[in-house]
Amino acid sequence: MTKAAEAWEGPTAAELKAAGAEAIPGGVRVKGWVIRSHNGPILNSASLQLFEDKLQTTHLPEMVFGESFLSLQHAQTGIRLYFNALDALKAWKHEALPPVEVPAAAKWKFRSKPSDQVILDYDYTFTTPYIGSDALVQNPDSIQTSLDEPRNLCWEDSEDRIDLVALSAKEPILFYDEVILYEDELADNGISFLTVRVRVMPTGWFLLLRFWLRVDGVLMRLRDTRVYCSFGSDEAKPIVLRECCWREATFASLSAKGYPSDSAAYGDPNLIAHKLPVVMQKIQKLKLPN
Repeated sequence: MTKAAEAWEGPTAAELKAAGAEAIPGGVRVKGWVIRSHNGPILNSASLQLFEDKLQTTHLPEMVFGESFLSLQHAQTGIRLYFNALDALKAWKHEALPPVEVPAAAKWKFRSKPSDQVILDYDYTFTTPYIGSDALVQNPDSIQTSLDEPRNLCWEDSEDRIDLVALSAKEPILFYDEVILYEDELADNGISFLTVRVRVMPTGWFLLLRFWLRVDGVLMRLRDTRVYCSFGSDEAKPIVLRECCWREATFASLSAKGYPSDSAAYGDPNLIAHKLPVVMQKIQKLKLPN
């Protein structure tokens, strides 16, 4: 469990009752939604081997939390949104960005020990275009660790925006968690991680899937996916919006604008995001299945 999740005290029985919610193992049931999360351990060597076999690669982040997940399922429609490391790494491998050029590249060839030389001919930052997995499922109480079936939910471009001001309104938090999917410290030359956190309120739920990369002295990359569901008055027809925003900048371009060139100034992506130019942005609404 992350520090943020540990700090969350949880709802009172009265708050749950007032929202028509029910606590369940690892999550909450509310307004027709079953929302669960799990923070598992770092994969051991045997499990890593299974991941390598499935992904057809010998390159994986230093810390892969392969058993961790966040699942949000709507019982009546069968909509399931699911977030996990395996699917995220499948997307990383498929995108196959070229490796970021760094001054320390020669040293990085020995990422673990000299006898285990690694040629950096792959995206060692593990940048992923992953925005979540989705599917239609029949059993709302089942727990899957991966969605291997093709996506079959329909997302349409939308002019609607997630109301972040409304989300800042103070109301009871019925469930909260932050799940780390994978992390790599880039041989002590930066940080790369993928996390997803969810907050469930009486009026709806909100999640942020974040990929954050900082290659010290070279590049910063932020890929955020925000998903919001407003419960509204009709539980049979949930309204789900998804906003994706990818930002990126080199240290050189930031320095040219007068921003610090020291990597220590860029420890918190929340404080950095507005400084990074937008590379891609799109807003979509989930089209309900017939």
